[in-house]
Amino acid sequence: MVSKRLIHEAGHQRKFLAIVDDSLECDRAVLYAARRAATTNGSLALLYVIPPADFQHWIGVEEIMRAEANEAAATHLDRSAQYSRQHCDIDPEMVLREGKTADELLKLIEEDQDIALLVLASSDSSEGPGPLVSSIAGRGSAFPIPVTVVPCTMSDDDIYSMT
Repeated sequence: MVSKRLIHEAGHQRKFLAIVDDSLECDRAVLYAARRAATTNGSLALLYVIPPADFQHWIGVEEIMRAEANEAAATHLDRSAQYSRQHCDIDPEMVLREGKTADELLKLIEEDQDIALLVLASSDSSEGPGPLVSSIAGRGSAFPIPVTVVPCTMSDDDIYSMT
């Protein structure tokens, strides 16, 4: 069970959360979340989760791999933050975690009581909407906050007209 949301209390506001990754559809979720935040006087958080490292040969190699993963994550977050600033004039909070995406997502929602909506984008792959969308949909009513899934085929104009 998730803790109570504080969005209606003094000093708090509704926060929209988008997951940042290297998928083609990621910018659809970021734009939708940024537009919703901008048009409802909310805020935006962008989460990037670095998967746990599987390489355990030498400490030096693991440290290099971790540094490279952090650099790639920072690049993705910066690109998405710039995208939200450019299209919606909103400066997002950027969150970087390491672990399994679903686990870190749930931890963040529990920790940040201003997060009121998760925005994901679905893939148009024949294999399904994507692993994160599938895992969250599989949780059904057990997921702690509402989720909006944006089709990857939505254009900027489509997103602007709906937000």
